[in-house]
Amino acid sequence: MDAFFAAVEVLRHPEFRGKPVIVGADPTARRGVVSTCSYEARAFGVRSAMPIREAVRRCPHAIFLRPDMKTYVEYSRRVREVLAELTPVIEPLSIDEAFLDMTGCEHFYPSLEAMGAEIKRRIRERTGLVASVGIAPNKFLAKLASDSGKPDGLVVLGPGDATRFLDPLPVSSLWGVGPKTAALLAGLGVRTVKDLRERSPAWLQAVLGESAAAHLYRLARGIDDREVVPEQESKSISRETTFDEDVRDRATLRHVLALLVADVGARLRRAGLFAGAV
Repeated sequence: MDAFFAAVEVLRHPEFRGKPVIVGADPTARRGVVSTCSYEARAFGVRSAMPIREAVRRCPHAIFLRPDMKTYVEYSRRVREVLAELTPVIEPLSIDEAFLDMTGCEHFYPSLEAMGAEIKRRIRERTGLVASVGIAPNKFLAKLASDSGKPDGLVVLGPGDATRFLDPLPVSSLWGVGPKTAALLAGLGVRTVKDLRERSPAWLQAVLGESAAAHLYRLARGIDDREVVPEQESKSISRETTFDEDVRDRATLRHVLALLVADVGARLRRAGLFAGAV
């Protein structure tokens, strides 16, 4: 889904359309981050997970909203209902993203482009929201294809398109390449996926270690054998909070911790679960 939280807010408040909308922490808070922002806000350099104070600095005239998770979950459920009509094999990645295994379902459409367009049409028709779709032979390429077409995108990659598509991308596009690894590789002259693909397995192993080298060697060639796995049972339950300022008073910390623990305990009891580890 494109800018999901912000898009839902614009749907609820049509007067926000075309304006920068930022969903996240209170803009007056010393701490806290941006959850999601509209593409109008992104034009000012605002991004998800950016400190809210930086978002205010970059786009002080934006509409700042606190998250309404109950509403977002309801819209997510509606989207999932649409997806379930298209294929039974769905792997949610988050509240606003999922993999669909359409194997066998492609015969219902004249082309892969038509299949993607139908997914987008049904979501728009039933929810009023815009989705971007990436279609490819595997999960890794489909995810990148979806991201590359945003907003309102539809990108189809065939079996022979991986090298052409991947080569110009920054090496940070590969799963597992975080800022530190990207900086390490850049210092060695590896900035794009093509740069990485042209390095030998031995070179990669010497720089990154055996496991990471094997992983990135495959991804740089568009190889990903993981199947789409339908939704699995949650493995953890947690709660957290962020203070506006550092707190060192132990009594205050114990009080807040007790409230968080009580909430987790209540959620465990409602689910009929015991904690196996803390």
